[in-house]
Amino acid sequence: MAVSIRFRRGGRKNRAFFRIVVADSRSPRDGRFIEKIGYYDPLPDPEIVEINKERILYWLEKGAKPTVSLKSLLKRRKIWQELHETVTRTESKITQQEESVGTEMDTEPRVETEVETEQGGYDD
Repeated sequence: MAVSIRFRRGGRKNRAFFRIVVADSRSPRDGRFIEKIGYYDPLPDPEIVEINKERILYWLEKGAKPTVSLKSLLKRRKIWQELHETVTRTESKITQQEESVGTEMDTEPRVETEVETEQGGYDD
């Protein structure tokens, strides 16, 4: 199932209000969704954007793709940079942990043992 992070329109005519949701990409824009992770109100000045960064990060790690309009909004509000920095920090921590585990295993002495094999043929 392809999952996308996108807007779900609400509000009345000429008074748009958007919820940011995680949904199956095959479901309609205002249809079924998996989880609400924030909202966007474009009319007040300045516009209001509220996002649960932990949940959006979780879904991005799981492979969800943000829509073009949502990604541009996140970049405009500099939220996308924060998410990108968070992802790179967690990835660098994971690689450092893997490297430390790998170096510990390399420093242990290796003991080579010889296995004696029977010489000969078939038992009669």
